[in-house]
Amino acid sequence: MDLNLAVLIDGDNIPSSYIKEMMEEIAKYGNPTIKRIYGDWTKPDLSKWKKILLENAITPIQQYGYTRGKNATDSAMIIDAMDILYSGKVNGFCLVSSDSDFTRLATRLREAGMKVFGIGEKKTPNPFIVACDKFIYLEILKYKTEDDEDESESTDKKPEVKNNIDKITQKEIKLISATISDITDEDGWAFLGDVGSLIQKKQPNFDSRNYGFQKLTPLIKSIKSFEIEQREAAKGKSKLIYVRNKKQRKR
Repeated sequence: MDLNLAVLIDGDNIPSSYIKEMMEEIAKYGNPTIKRIYGDWTKPDLSKWKKILLENAITPIQQYGYTRGKNATDSAMIIDAMDILYSGKVNGFCLVSSDSDFTRLATRLREAGMKVFGIGEKKTPNPFIVACDKFIYLEILKYKTEDDEDESESTDKKPEVKNNIDKITQKEIKLISATISDITDEDGWAFLGDVGSLIQKKQPNFDSRNYGFQKLTPLIKSIKSFEIEQREAAKGKSKLIYVRNKKQRKR
Protein backbone atom coordinates (compact mmCIF):
# COMPACT_ATOMS: atom_id res chain seq x y z
CA MET A 1 0.00 0.00 0.00
CA ASP A 2 1.36 3.40 -1.00
CA LEU A 3 2.08 6.00 1.62
CA ASN A 4 0.28 9.32 1.44
CA LEU A 5 3.14 11.81 1.59
CA ALA A 6 3.41 15.47 2.46
CA VAL A 7 6.23 16.93 0.37
CA LEU A 8 7.64 20.09 1.97
CA ILE A 9 10.40 21.89 0.06
CA ASP A 10 12.79 24.52 1.34
CA GLY A 11 12.80 26.86 -1.65
CA ASP A 12 15.73 28.85 -0.27
CA ASN A 13 17.90 25.78 -0.07
CA ILE A 14 17.15 23.57 -3.09
CA PRO A 15 18.06 24.28 -6.77
CA SER A 16 15.02 24.43 -9.06
CA SER A 17 16.81 22.31 -11.67
CA TYR A 18 16.28 19.15 -9.60
CA ILE A 19 12.50 19.30 -9.21
CA LYS A 20 11.41 17.07 -12.12
CA GLU A 21 13.72 14.20 -11.19
CA MET A 22 12.95 14.70 -7.50
CA MET A 23 9.19 14.35 -7.96
CA GLU A 24 9.71 11.20 -10.05
CA GLU A 25 11.84 9.78 -7.22
CA ILE A 26 9.25 10.62 -4.56
CA ALA A 27 6.57 8.81 -6.56
CA LYS A 28 8.50 5.55 -6.00
CA TYR A 29 7.80 5.73 -2.28
CA GLY A 30 4.25 6.99 -2.10
CA ASN A 31 1.53 9.33 -3.31
CA PRO A 32 2.47 13.00 -2.79
CA THR A 33 -0.95 14.26 -1.71
CA ILE A 34 0.40 17.54 -0.28
CA LYS A 35 3.12 19.44 -2.15
CA ARG A 36 4.30 22.78 -0.81
CA ILE A 37 7.38 24.91 -1.28
CA TYR A 38 8.42 27.71 1.05
CA GLY A 39 10.25 30.95 0.32
CA ASP A 40 10.03 34.68 -0.07
CA TRP A 41 8.56 34.82 -3.56
CA THR A 42 9.09 38.58 -3.76
CA LYS A 43 12.80 37.89 -4.25
CA PRO A 44 13.90 38.04 -7.92
CA ASP A 45 16.09 34.93 -7.60
CA LEU A 46 13.03 32.76 -6.91
CA SER A 47 11.18 33.86 -10.06
CA LYS A 48 12.62 30.90 -12.01
CA TRP A 49 10.44 28.59 -9.90
CA LYS A 50 7.11 29.76 -11.38
CA LYS A 51 6.92 27.48 -14.43
CA ILE A 52 8.33 24.49 -12.53
CA LEU A 53 5.73 24.81 -9.77
CA LEU A 54 2.87 24.94 -12.27
CA GLU A 55 4.17 21.88 -14.14
CA ASN A 56 4.41 19.85 -10.93
CA ALA A 57 1.34 21.20 -9.09
CA ILE A 58 3.41 22.42 -6.15
CA THR A 59 1.82 25.12 -3.99
CA PRO A 60 4.11 28.06 -3.17
CA ILE A 61 3.87 29.35 0.40
CA GLN A 62 4.91 32.96 0.88
CA GLN A 63 7.13 33.64 3.86
CA TYR A 64 8.68 37.05 4.38
CA GLY A 65 12.02 37.34 6.10
CA TYR A 66 10.96 39.51 9.00
CA THR A 67 14.33 39.57 10.74
CA ARG A 68 17.76 39.67 9.16
CA GLY A 69 19.78 36.55 9.91
CA LYS A 70 16.73 34.46 10.82
CA ASN A 71 15.40 31.81 8.44
CA ALA A 72 11.65 32.37 8.35
CA THR A 73 11.24 29.67 5.71
CA ASP A 74 12.42 26.99 8.14
CA SER A 75 9.93 28.14 10.78
CA ALA A 76 7.03 28.13 8.32
CA MET A 77 7.88 24.60 7.13
CA ILE A 78 8.10 23.29 10.68
CA ILE A 79 4.77 24.84 11.72
CA ASP A 80 3.04 23.50 8.61
CA ALA A 81 4.53 20.03 9.13
CA MET A 82 3.11 19.83 12.63
CA ASP A 83 -0.30 21.04 11.43
CA ILE A 84 -0.29 18.36 8.71
CA LEU A 85 0.83 15.73 11.23
CA TYR A 86 -2.13 16.42 13.51
CA SER A 87 -4.56 16.55 10.56
CA GLY A 88 -4.12 12.79 10.07
CA LYS A 89 -4.20 13.17 6.27
CA VAL A 90 -0.79 11.61 5.59
CA ASN A 91 1.33 8.78 6.94
CA GLY A 92 4.67 9.99 5.66
CA PHE A 93 6.69 13.14 4.98
CA CYS A 94 9.32 14.10 2.46
CA LEU A 95 11.47 16.96 3.73
CA VAL A 96 13.46 18.53 0.92
CA SER A 97 16.36 20.59 2.20
CA SER A 98 20.10 20.49 2.79
CA ASP A 99 19.68 22.35 6.08
CA SER A 100 20.34 20.73 9.46
CA ASP A 101 17.63 22.94 11.02
CA PHE A 102 15.09 20.22 10.11
CA THR A 103 16.83 17.53 12.18
CA ARG A 104 14.51 17.90 15.17
CA LEU A 105 11.44 18.02 12.91
CA ALA A 106 12.40 14.73 11.23
CA THR A 107 12.96 13.14 14.62
CA ARG A 108 9.61 14.40 15.95
CA LEU A 109 7.70 13.13 12.92
CA ARG A 110 9.26 9.68 13.27
CA GLU A 111 8.38 9.65 16.96
CA ALA A 112 4.77 10.17 15.86
CA GLY A 113 4.97 7.07 13.64
CA MET A 114 5.52 8.88 10.34
CA LYS A 115 7.80 7.55 7.62
CA VAL A 116 10.28 10.34 6.87
CA PHE A 117 12.23 10.69 3.63
CA GLY A 118 14.89 13.35 3.34
CA ILE A 119 16.15 14.76 0.06
CA GLY A 120 19.05 17.16 -0.24
CA GLU A 121 22.47 17.81 -1.69
CA LYS A 122 25.59 15.97 -0.61
CA LYS A 123 26.54 18.95 1.54
CA THR A 124 23.65 18.09 3.91
CA PRO A 125 24.88 17.76 7.52
CA ASN A 126 24.87 14.23 8.91
CA PRO A 127 22.48 14.92 11.85
CA PHE A 128 19.61 15.64 9.44
CA ILE A 129 20.49 12.60 7.31
CA VAL A 130 20.42 10.13 10.20
CA ALA A 131 17.20 11.64 11.56
CA CYS A 132 15.37 10.36 8.45
CA ASP A 133 14.28 6.82 7.57
CA LYS A 134 15.88 7.26 4.16
CA PHE A 135 17.92 10.11 2.73
CA ILE A 136 18.41 10.61 -1.01
CA TYR A 137 21.07 12.83 -2.54
CA LEU A 138 19.79 15.11 -5.29
CA GLU A 139 22.99 14.67 -7.29
CA ILE A 140 22.27 11.01 -8.05
CA LEU A 141 18.95 11.94 -9.67
CA LYS A 142 20.54 14.06 -12.39
CA TYR A 143 22.59 11.44 -14.20
CA LYS A 144 22.48 7.88 -15.40
CA THR A 145 24.21 5.14 -13.45
CA GLU A 146 26.64 2.61 -14.93
CA ASP A 147 23.78 0.14 -15.39
CA ASP A 148 21.86 2.66 -17.48
CA GLU A 149 24.91 3.58 -19.53
CA ASP A 150 25.48 -0.05 -20.50
CA GLU A 151 22.00 -0.11 -22.01
CA SER A 152 22.34 3.20 -23.83
CA GLU A 153 24.00 3.84 -27.17
CA SER A 154 24.86 7.40 -26.18
CA THR A 155 27.95 8.09 -24.08
CA ASP A 156 27.39 11.84 -23.80
CA LYS A 157 26.66 11.68 -20.07
CA LYS A 158 29.31 9.16 -19.13
CA PRO A 159 31.96 11.67 -17.99
CA GLU A 160 29.33 13.36 -15.82
CA VAL A 161 28.53 10.03 -14.17
CA LYS A 162 32.17 9.33 -13.38
CA ASN A 163 32.64 12.81 -11.91
CA ASN A 164 29.64 12.61 -9.59
CA ILE A 165 29.52 9.07 -8.23
CA ASP A 166 31.36 8.10 -5.05
CA LYS A 167 33.95 5.35 -4.98
CA ILE A 168 33.00 2.39 -2.80
CA THR A 169 35.34 2.29 0.19
CA GLN A 170 36.20 -0.19 2.92
CA LYS A 171 33.75 1.62 5.19
CA GLU A 172 30.81 0.71 2.94
CA ILE A 173 32.14 -2.82 2.37
CA LYS A 174 32.40 -3.36 6.13
CA LEU A 175 28.84 -2.06 6.55
CA ILE A 176 27.51 -4.55 3.99
CA SER A 177 29.58 -7.39 5.42
CA ALA A 178 28.48 -6.73 9.01
CA THR A 179 24.84 -6.49 7.93
CA ILE A 180 25.05 -9.83 6.12
CA SER A 181 26.54 -11.37 9.27
CA ASP A 182 23.70 -9.95 11.36
CA ILE A 183 21.02 -11.93 9.51
CA THR A 184 22.71 -14.99 8.01
CA ASP A 185 21.37 -18.51 8.19
CA GLU A 186 23.50 -21.45 9.36
CA ASP A 187 25.32 -21.57 6.01
CA GLY A 188 26.12 -17.87 6.02
CA TRP A 189 23.51 -16.87 3.41
CA ALA A 190 21.25 -13.84 3.81
CA PHE A 191 18.31 -12.73 1.66
CA LEU A 192 19.48 -9.62 -0.19
CA GLY A 193 16.17 -7.82 0.33
CA ASP A 194 16.58 -8.11 4.09
CA VAL A 195 20.20 -7.00 3.83
CA GLY A 196 19.18 -3.86 1.93
CA SER A 197 16.45 -3.02 4.45
CA LEU A 198 18.79 -3.37 7.42
CA ILE A 199 21.54 -1.32 5.76
CA GLN A 200 18.99 1.44 5.20
CA LYS A 201 18.13 1.45 8.90
CA LYS A 202 21.79 1.61 9.86
CA GLN A 203 22.73 4.27 7.31
CA PRO A 204 19.76 6.21 5.82
CA ASN A 205 21.82 7.77 3.01
CA PHE A 206 23.14 4.45 1.71
CA ASP A 207 22.05 4.12 -1.91
CA SER A 208 23.62 1.97 -4.62
CA ARG A 209 23.18 4.88 -7.02
CA ASN A 210 25.71 6.87 -5.00
CA TYR A 211 28.30 4.42 -6.38
CA GLY A 212 27.04 4.26 -9.96
CA PHE A 213 24.70 1.25 -9.72
CA GLN A 214 20.94 1.35 -10.16
CA LYS A 215 20.30 -1.56 -7.77
CA LEU A 216 21.99 -3.24 -4.83
CA THR A 217 22.53 -6.56 -6.67
CA PRO A 218 25.02 -5.25 -9.28
CA LEU A 219 26.79 -3.26 -6.57
CA ILE A 220 27.26 -6.43 -4.50
CA LYS A 221 28.43 -8.32 -7.60
CA SER A 222 31.11 -5.70 -8.22
CA ILE A 223 32.69 -6.32 -4.82
CA LYS A 224 34.94 -9.40 -4.58
CA SER A 225 34.26 -9.85 -0.86
CA PHE A 226 30.79 -11.27 -1.50
CA GLU A 227 29.16 -14.07 -3.44
CA ILE A 228 25.62 -14.19 -4.77
CA GLU A 229 23.23 -17.07 -5.34
CA GLN A 230 19.90 -17.07 -7.17
CA ARG A 231 17.15 -19.31 -5.84
CA GLU A 232 13.72 -20.20 -7.11
CA ALA A 233 10.87 -18.55 -5.23
CA ALA A 234 8.34 -20.84 -3.55
CA LYS A 235 5.83 -20.33 -6.35
CA GLY A 236 8.52 -20.51 -9.01
CA LYS A 237 7.56 -17.21 -10.62
CA SER A 238 10.65 -15.23 -9.69
CA LYS A 239 14.22 -15.50 -8.51
CA LEU A 240 15.33 -14.73 -4.96
CA ILE A 241 18.80 -13.29 -4.48
CA TYR A 242 20.93 -14.41 -1.55
CA VAL A 243 24.36 -13.12 -0.56
CA ARG A 244 27.13 -14.13 1.84
CA ASN A 245 30.60 -13.10 2.85
CA LYS A 246 33.18 -15.20 1.02
CA LYS A 247 35.24 -15.64 4.15
CA GLN A 248 32.31 -17.54 5.70
CA ARG A 249 32.22 -20.09 2.94
CA LYS A 250 32.52 -23.64 4.21
CA ARG A 251 35.45 -25.66 2.84
